Amino acid sequence: MPSSPPEDVLRVLAEVAERCRVPTDDARLLHRHSNTVIALPSARLLIRIAGAPAAFERVAASIAVTRWLHARGFPCVVPAEQAGPFRVDGRVVSVWRLADVTDGPAGTGGDLGRLLRLLHDQPAPPFPLPRLTDPLAGVAAAVDHHPEGLTARDRAWLTDRIATLRRRWSALRPALPTGLIHADAHSNNLIPTRGGMLLGDWDHVAIGPREWDLVQIHHMRRRFGRHTAQEIDDFTAAYGWDVRAWDGFDTLLRIREISGLSPYIRRATAQEAARAEVAHRLDTLRREDRHARWNPPPRR
Repeated sequence: MPSSPPEDVLRVLAEVAERCRVPTDDARLLHRHSNTVIALPSARLLIRIAGAPAAFERVAASIAVTRWLHARGFPCVVPAEQAGPFRVDGRVVSVWRLADVTDGPAGTGGDLGRLLRLLHDQPAPPFPLPRLTDPLAGVAAAVDHHPEGLTARDRAWLTDRIATLRRRWSALRPALPTGLIHADAHSNNLIPTRGGMLLGDWDHVAIGPREWDLVQIHHMRRRFGRHTAQEIDDFTAAYGWDVRAWDGFDTLLRIREISGLSPYIRRATAQEAARAEVAHRLDTLRREDRHARWNPPPRR
């Protein structure tokens, strides 16, 4: 952890220590973006602090789904017994088993395609899940609640763009059956462990069009250069279907680009880097520049 951890993290750690009866003095901050992730090595636990408002139901769903999938043998992260979720100062906290992560190769496109094929072959869970009916709801809420994070020109353009893409989303006719989806399925959420590759970060799990899971890797290649053409081919072969051949592919890719703006907009008033990234991304989208690279979120 940094020498002076943020106050919100300290308060969460104090609550975790009380609830789980574990030491937290060796806590290590792993990630701080849309979620804050903290490892507790001696307790073999991982703490996740959700950054989005009203995240309680989503986090509860992620715990229920991963517990169910793990029992079925699916390779995913596993909630701890004291998983939660619970709130600390309005933030939603969950507790997970700390995976035995290795320093081996990172997850590949083929790994992601294989895990998504396995996930999409699962039956519907025996409990209700959120339905992905509006993937732009988060960014629309961010614009409404943090208008000062955008210039007036950007805010007007983005509001109009969201309305247009919502209409196009409603007109889509999926080629694949609707069902269980991860809804944030990209290679950053693959975790190499001694027991094999795991799929993590289930905060957006839902019932929805399987195509939404398949478009994420193409977004990562276009905007962040994360995959080679060969990896995309490996992903497609491992999954067994090419989403690029579907006539809704371009619409989903455009929606994915816009939906990822929400954590940056929420932080733009307090962080200059977030404000600059919002402006950069909107500029490239407005100019229809499909080759411009974006800055990935910081690991810390």
